[in-house]
Amino acid sequence: MPSPSPATDGADAAATSDAAPPVREQTRQRVVEAAIGLLTRGGRDAVTTRAVADAAGLQPPAIYRLFGDKDGLLDAVAEHGFTAFLATKHVDPDPKDPIEDLRSGWDVAVEFGLANPALFTLMYTEPSRTDSAAFEAGMQILMGRIRRLAAGGWLRVDEDLAAQIIHATARGAVLTWLSLPRARRDPALLTTLRESMVTAVTNQEPAVQHPGPAGAARALRAALPEQTNLSSAEQHLLTEWLNRLAADS
Repeated sequence: MPSPSPATDGADAAATSDAAPPVREQTRQRVVEAAIGLLTRGGRDAVTTRAVADAAGLQPPAIYRLFGDKDGLLDAVAEHGFTAFLATKHVDPDPKDPIEDLRSGWDVAVEFGLANPALFTLMYTEPSRTDSAAFEAGMQILMGRIRRLAAGGWLRVDEDLAAQIIHATARGAVLTWLSLPRARRDPALLTTLRESMVTAVTNQEPAVQHPGPAGAARALRAALPEQTNLSSAEQHLLTEWLNRLAADS
């Protein structure tokens, strides 16, 4: 049989190289799913490298080659959780009721946590876990909701503070619920925390009657005479800018 030509050898090597990344990713996914299964059934202590390797049908050294160490594996599990959570989010670019849209988004976050208690706890009890790309994508969805509230005059506080309040109340609601004995878990806890969040970050009536920059400019222009922390020159300049924005409707 003739030996393969150098060109053939190169093609085979390229094919092997092209096939390697998908195989590696499939193996990584299998290991992550095995770790999630152990985490769900036995908690974090059940997620040992040996147990995960056995569940995934691999030798323990493969875990280290794929993830570096156990912390790397747990980071990958958390990233999987954030990605799964992101898939549950519904984005309405123009909701009829922005406050109800806020409530709905908060409920989705809490429902995900209650349905995946061990995974949610892993995701949110260590600050380093929230460096993931999927977490950041989820936060961008939240910031979009907050900006729509702000544009409509519904937002009571600064956008960054609103995001922190919304995120903290949802995370706190889930972790508090999970920490309680089942007999003491009262659904009123979740409802009360959600409504407290809504009260903290939104106005009962929109501060801006007409959405968009023009409406916001008119609202700010109306309140400007009451401001005492601006000099007369600053007030005059700001009034000129607001007049231009208010006229652009």
